[in-house]
Amino acid sequence: MRIATWNINGLTARQSFLEHWLAARSPDLVGIQEIKTADDKFPHMAFAAAGYQAVTHGQKGWNGVAVLSRERVEIVQRGLPGHEESARFLHVRAGELDFITVYCPNGKTLQHEDFPRKLEWYDALADHLARTVDPSKPAVLCGDMNVCPAPLDSWNDALFAGQIFHTDAERSRFRRLLEIGFVDAFRSLHTDARTFSWWDYRAGAFHKGQGLRIDFLLATPTVMKRVRSVEIDRDYRKKKDALVPSDHAPVLADLE
Repeated sequence: MRIATWNINGLTARQSFLEHWLAARSPDLVGIQEIKTADDKFPHMAFAAAGYQAVTHGQKGWNGVAVLSRERVEIVQRGLPGHEESARFLHVRAGELDFITVYCPNGKTLQHEDFPRKLEWYDALADHLARTVDPSKPAVLCGDMNVCPAPLDSWNDALFAGQIFHTDAERSRFRRLLEIGFVDAFRSLHTDARTFSWWDYRAGAFHKGQGLRIDFLLATPTVMKRVRSVEIDRDYRKKKDALVPSDHAPVLADLE
């Protein structure tokens, strides 16, 4: 079984790119973030033709999350309770596996009013998961978390220390997700790798290696026992013919 997460930075701009990746990588279950598409505009038929059921929690021109699955899934929760105004949370069940995809707020800067809102959203997420997820059972939490959990996850942690994505406040909230019972699947298998999942479009950041690891597959121990590999799919941060990539790369995990 192959699971994945990917912030595609707009479905309208990236649909053909996403379909290209699905055909090349054949994932079974994918969490998609930042689709920027309302539910009634989502191209369900196109993904059905590619062999995927799509479940969405969309929002016009902003936010939006979706799950693509080769098998039928059951919707458990659309929207984070108390924060339903922004489409950032979608929980489905695929057989015995709880699969949750999130698009955590960016926060912009420490001085921006969105930063305390980001921390509040993270607190609400952790509270909700602590109530609803049994860490002894199979569950995956995936998505764009908009935080570098450790210095190794930033191309220059010394330069950005104390700035957005690099603050103690953000990192402590990410750690709380791990304390609930989730494991960072990539870091578990690649303890010393300085590998990133996001690179700014500007100034050749991708080619210079100036990125951040802010996209995650977090899994409960039951799932981690099945994990055989986890990789950041850098090849799909590159152009494919005339198709322009997202500024994020997909993260893939293969399970027994």
